[in-house]
Amino acid sequence: MNGFVLCVGEPLIALTPPAGNDLRAADQLLVAVGGAEVNVAVGLAQLGLPARFAGRIGADPFGLRILSALHTARVDIRWVDTDPERPTGLYLKDPTGSARYYRRGSAGAALGALPAEALVDVDHLHLTGITPALSTECRDLVESLFALKQFTISFDINFRPALWPAATAAPILLDLARRADIVFTGLDEAAALWQVTDAQDVRAVLPAVTELVVKDGPADATVFHDSDRVDVLPPAVDIIEPTGAGDAFAAGYLAARRRGEDLAAALRSGHLLAGIVLGHHGDHAEPPTARELHIARTGHGWPDAL
Repeated sequence: MNGFVLCVGEPLIALTPPAGNDLRAADQLLVAVGGAEVNVAVGLAQLGLPARFAGRIGADPFGLRILSALHTARVDIRWVDTDPERPTGLYLKDPTGSARYYRRGSAGAALGALPAEALVDVDHLHLTGITPALSTECRDLVESLFALKQFTISFDINFRPALWPAATAAPILLDLARRADIVFTGLDEAAALWQVTDAQDVRAVLPAVTELVVKDGPADATVFHDSDRVDVLPPAVDIIEPTGAGDAFAAGYLAARRRGEDLAAALRSGHLLAGIVLGHHGDHAEPPTARELHIARTGHGWPDAL
């Protein structure tokens, strides 16, 4: 496939205390670009795939920083809108607790219908369960994109309890997931939404999805493709900060599948990119080496040779 992967969602600025500090004690904060769909677009571009991002930023220095980061990563940013009144959303990573989001009334939450030109040369769309939780406008946008038939769609569940309760999110995310071609979910979030206990349970909830990927932290990731099941164990990594790892996994998996690689290779590619992000403070990090990609593609020496 040679067309763009279009990632649609809210771009964010991430503020992170230096290693070993919590927010109460930090005198400085590291500034980075984040947001689930931004992370996937950057990961795809790092792997050489044509990636496009559509979203909404504020007319502020943080918005300009996001544009600069995406441009540097060679992501197509022609369809990023600037809101003259609403601010760019941001969040703070707190090593002593959960992330703290400041996105109410953000520019990203006001994202509405995309112009038809944004879909030109696109053959795959990547969405997450964060966007429909942000606002009515965002939920309507996601619904309208799922109604289109000219490209395949991947959907990362990305359940965020801070945005909406499980009782509200569960039926909406289930309906969207059932309409996607590729679905990513963590077993923990699937358990919170649909009271499942293992990957096979998730498959029972989503039996018709063509490719269903279930991640389980340091345990195997599983992909169901029609009647097939493939499990791949991730390499052991030292975790510095986990935010963004799931997005990196999605980027690695999608890149491998778009290049025609098999299910096991795609899982290994996802694990590889996720492991790199786990070892850094930012939501994305440097791309894998050619040697690492070869190991992921072939499986020779996986995971001990990494």
